[in-house]
Amino acid sequence: MTTLFISDLHLEESRPDITGAFLRFLEKEAPGAEQLYILGDFFEAWIGDDERTPLQDQIATALHTLSTNGTRIFLMHGNRDFLLGEDFCKRAGATLLDDPTLINLYGTPTLLMHGDSLCTADVQYQKFRANMRNPQTQKLILARPLKDRQQMARQLREMSMATNRDKAEDIMDVTPGEVVRVMEASNVSQLIHGHTHRPAEHSLKVNGKTAKRIVLGDWDENLWWLYAKPGQEPELKKAPL
Repeated sequence: MTTLFISDLHLEESRPDITGAFLRFLEKEAPGAEQLYILGDFFEAWIGDDERTPLQDQIATALHTLSTNGTRIFLMHGNRDFLLGEDFCKRAGATLLDDPTLINLYGTPTLLMHGDSLCTADVQYQKFRANMRNPQTQKLILARPLKDRQQMARQLREMSMATNRDKAEDIMDVTPGEVVRVMEASNVSQLIHGHTHRPAEHSLKVNGKTAKRIVLGDWDENLWWLYAKPGQEPELKKAPL
């Protein structure tokens, strides 16, 4: 009985090495797992479930095979793929999660998040995030022709890269006070998230007690995943692409 957590694969056609690594992960690490949680930025960009690229179909088929073999699969939106919807999840045999989501991880109440909402020092990004997560905004975006949305995705990616180059490193990391606030509000001692591309395990105090924040890594040079099973502490693992 095991549960796996991954995030920030940023799957795209220009990185077949990451796609290949993920497919091998599904063949070697995931079989037999009780659950697989994918906590956002699974794809580098997502402009709507009506876009059906060969890569998207390949990934959906691979996930569906894992699901058919008994592993429950859960997907959470990230800041890159927040338009990912129920149609893709159905094809992949996956369940779409809210951000945040509270689970019981083998007896430990655990909060799952993508992590971008924790970076409150980046005020400009938080305003953009609030607008993009607005259902009315998303409805308007999805009503636009596919080619328009493809162009918009390219423009947003270029703007994001240009903006992030000028930001201080600490602004793009989580705000410690926000982490504590969110964990206290959910009454949990364990938080798992991605987004920051800074894989690590952090010890902190929540409600006067020792707590843990586990940050998943991005799949750029290495594969990163969190391995959890009953009776032992979750273990953050990595392997080269």
